[in-house]
Amino acid sequence: MNNIKLTQLLNIKYPIIQAPMFLVSNTAMVNEAMKGGIAGCIPALNYRTLDELRVAIKELKAAKIEGGSFGFNLIVNKSNIKYKGQLKVIYEEGCDFIITSLGSPETTIKHAHKVGIKVFCDVVDLKFAQKVESLGADAIIAVNNLAGGHRGGLSPKDLIKLLVANCNIPIISAGGVGCKADIDDMLGYGVAGVSVGSPFIASTEANVTQEYKQACVDYGADDIVMTERISGTPCTVINTPYVQKIGTKQTWIETVLNKNKKLKKWVKMVRFSIGMKATKNAATKATYKTVWVAGPSIEHTTEILSTKDIVAKFVN
Repeated sequence: MNNIKLTQLLNIKYPIIQAPMFLVSNTAMVNEAMKGGIAGCIPALNYRTLDELRVAIKELKAAKIEGGSFGFNLIVNKSNIKYKGQLKVIYEEGCDFIITSLGSPETTIKHAHKVGIKVFCDVVDLKFAQKVESLGADAIIAVNNLAGGHRGGLSPKDLIKLLVANCNIPIISAGGVGCKADIDDMLGYGVAGVSVGSPFIASTEANVTQEYKQACVDYGADDIVMTERISGTPCTVINTPYVQKIGTKQTWIETVLNKNKKLKKWVKMVRFSIGMKATKNAATKATYKTVWVAGPSIEHTTEILSTKDIVAKFVN
């Protein structure tokens, strides 16, 4: 099984998934990705209501062409109170694949497989890779230490080789892909394909401000830092003057409260709420509070292009 390529799994021309990005991904991006011969994925949380999610699925199904696939990302732990409703809408309407994050994919796999939807699972280490394989996952998304947002702790090469040697389902590498040479490297390590996110932030179709897109052009890999000020879990952002001003560590109050087992959960929920609001404002409206999530692969982003042209840079 682990020799099956992503092109076979999803019936696409090139072994690339346009990664799901909170606030950024949308149907216009995925439509163009499919036209370019790759797969596209959108976080279900990008839609405020289940009706909006249902409309998006119908739009993508109507636009789907031969050689293109689309899917949705689900946060499958208790922090996502919309999870059950989102899963229900997705298996009722249908799509090609689901990517699960931050929790057990067992329920998702059970329901998705009933209607022929493939399930790929985010993991950062061998333990969880083997766990999701035992639950019936169709492929593993190996999130390495070059990924944007919440990333893993191992280098792409180390994580890929570890999983390829010990797992029997396809491995898809996530993180550290900014140009075609990076894709060639990942495929050389033995993966079935790659998941690419940050380079698509600077696309004309992305639902973010021109300032956010231009930041991905103006800044590079050395400008990416880890912050605890968004979700409470370390997350990669562009090191703007505002990020430098507020710092990247928890406040001393949060540090103290996080040591209390009873309060830790609630402190993290409050931090997540505050951080997500700040991130949304920075991505979608003019503000000096620039907290822009991105990964080091923006190093190769030199201009704002259409999704179609970005895909062409990766495959030509």
